[in-house]
Amino acid sequence: MAITALPPDTDADIARVTEALAMITPRWNVRIMLALSGPPLRYSELAARVPWLQNGQLHPKLKSLCDAGLVERAEHTARHVTYGHTDRGADLLPVLPVIVTWAEEHLEKPDRPLPAIEQVEDSLTLLTRRHAAALLWVLKQRGESSGRTLARIVMPSSDWTNVYPPLRQLVADGLVDTDGTGRPYRLSAAGDALGPVLGSLSAWSAGQPLSKADQHPVWGHPQATPAPKGWVSNQPTWRNRDLFSHAAPARPMAAIPAGGPRR
Repeated sequence: MAITALPPDTDADIARVTEALAMITPRWNVRIMLALSGPPLRYSELAARVPWLQNGQLHPKLKSLCDAGLVERAEHTARHVTYGHTDRGADLLPVLPVIVTWAEEHLEKPDRPLPAIEQVEDSLTLLTRRHAAALLWVLKQRGESSGRTLARIVMPSSDWTNVYPPLRQLVADGLVDTDGTGRPYRLSAAGDALGPVLGSLSAWSAGQPLSKADQHPVWGHPQATPAPKGWVSNQPTWRNRDLFSHAAPARPMAAIPAGGPRR
């Protein structure tokens, strides 16, 4: 079923990315995925890697990741059960450093350097806002657009004024700019720079290699992709000592433009 008034291929692309974001954004999901990097783990071994989860929290999270096809449960014997990535789950991990690269450059700088994992979670929260992916897509494709035009494309079956709450949120998050009430909307520099992130999520959700991100019809970018940071290798194996600590050099606080991306 169409979710926008965009061409069917574009509509399906946005729907896949929106579904992918819904799978990985819920609290702790990315941390569990990263804790499972490497050989499959018994439940107790995994629980030891995510000690911040209280009793009873890990099992439903694992079930949801299994249902999403990102984690698989292998029952070797009645008393020997392990959890590990599916191929699809392993293919997701290289998307995460792309997200952190964007966050390092465009998210508001906090008072303290943030671990890479927190930057991933903050970025995903921004992208999972209601209608965010579709609005960003249309603005990237069309450039400046009025609220009424965006409503007609993104939510064709809804009252057009319903577009303004998500637009105001995107402006507050620093991903969209406008010159004021009644003026057109456009991507901010941070929103425009999401190309590698949304292109990679599109490629992954369509089962394509991440190298296809550069060729995305909307989010493809001709410039060279920045090299991954030191907190992750190019393979789906994260260094645990880097995962929850900020490995990039601390930078002085800089002035944030009005409407800059917020955490």
